[in-house]
Amino acid sequence: MTTFEAGDITLHKVRDYVWEIPQDQEAGMRVPARVLGSEALLEEISDDKTLEQLKNTTHLPGIRKYALCMPDGHQGYGFPVGGVAGIDAEDGVISPGAVGYDINCGVRMVKTDLTYGDVEGKEEELVDALFDAVPSGLGGGGVVQGDAATVEAVLERGVDWALEEGYAVQSDLDHCEDEGMRPDADASAVSQKAKDRGRNQMGSLGSGNHFLEVQRVTDVFDEEIAGAYGLREDQIVVLIHCGSRGLGHQVCNDYLREIEQTHSGLLSQLPDKELAAAPAGSQLAEDYYGAMCAAINFAWVNRQLITFRTRKVFEEVFGEPWEDLGMELLYDVSHNIAKKEVHDVDGEETELFVHRKGATRAFPAGRPEVPSAYRDVGQPVIIPGSMGAGSYVLCGGAESMDQTFGSTAHGAGRLMSRTQAKDEFWGGDVQDDLRNQQVYVKAQSGATIAEEAPGVYKDVDEVVRVSDALGIGDKVARVYPVCNIKG
Repeated sequence: MTTFEAGDITLHKVRDYVWEIPQDQEAGMRVPARVLGSEALLEEISDDKTLEQLKNTTHLPGIRKYALCMPDGHQGYGFPVGGVAGIDAEDGVISPGAVGYDINCGVRMVKTDLTYGDVEGKEEELVDALFDAVPSGLGGGGVVQGDAATVEAVLERGVDWALEEGYAVQSDLDHCEDEGMRPDADASAVSQKAKDRGRNQMGSLGSGNHFLEVQRVTDVFDEEIAGAYGLREDQIVVLIHCGSRGLGHQVCNDYLREIEQTHSGLLSQLPDKELAAAPAGSQLAEDYYGAMCAAINFAWVNRQLITFRTRKVFEEVFGEPWEDLGMELLYDVSHNIAKKEVHDVDGEETELFVHRKGATRAFPAGRPEVPSAYRDVGQPVIIPGSMGAGSYVLCGGAESMDQTFGSTAHGAGRLMSRTQAKDEFWGGDVQDDLRNQQVYVKAQSGATIAEEAPGVYKDVDEVVRVSDALGIGDKVARVYPVCNIKG
């Protein structure tokens, strides 16, 4: 098959797993659009707006090479989830919609020295204790109830604040993307409404697809890299997935509305107002970048505080200090972000705003941005799957810089909306089915479990297979759920 028909859009096969919508300058496309996926994955997006949204992305001024959709891509708001765009940082734009409302939604994995046998028989005790200790669900409640000065410090300093306050250790910073702090953060660019929304949510999962999951390593595919990451078969690890809560949502909303008003001329040239963008060098672009970086710091602190509580729970359940249990951070990586990065564009080193919305940075060995502990093998990439299918640890692939601006997928990707999921599944039935598979799940409501049923998601094995085959994210290990708490 050399072409794939999806409604009125025709995809042309560039090579295995790479499909292209050719540039149509008359229609306003500044570059081609590329989708990375197998034919099975293409079928899953052929009837929604994913491809239309990807085409719309190519209209953004300053976009370079091509707009990209990762193997887990699906319809989003304006910019598809799984979307990646490298946009010139001097004569391009920055788009809040191409980052998303949950700024620095991301994942972190915490290792332990425990084996699955150590946890068997304690699953219910562990899931109940974690659910009690880690706030979840809509609204407020967090590990730290911050005053105004605390929120300012978190926004400016990120995990460095948590280190000073005793919620982190130095190795947490050493194994976090950007060491847990964006230096361009500007708390003054964050509205008071956003700060107020975040004040009592520091250290909370929130709702939706966010979760804390205890997992066991079931498969190791690359012994050398797994060894460098400190992973081995039958090991217990903890995966934390959440973002910047109401603060990040408010930052995105504030700047989308302000950009719509201030740069209405640019907006009128774009096919979707959710792609509203501020020209590079403009005051709004500078302000949004500073506010976004501050929200990134907030999200890293959020995950760090959840890590702090998780370590305390493991101490109580297993009767040993967390340090003796080997609860070290493997890595923390964002998948809703725009960052200034230097990439090769047509043989020239160019600074870009690399927008990743539902996509993960996947830098290969040798890049200075990769923590020193992993620089010889490449950056860890964490790909969450569903509660019934497991997740993956990958390594930044050698082809990622040339093909995807150093990016790969961020998860399994949704197949159906939350509304449809609640029509298709009953939370109690899903919970019982998972229990029969020795997976213990606890959430604020049955509706939340229904929204996150395994059948709601794509085949994570297929998503990872494509990433591995393209060399943008190489398989290292697979993990499977033991117990899971959700909002």
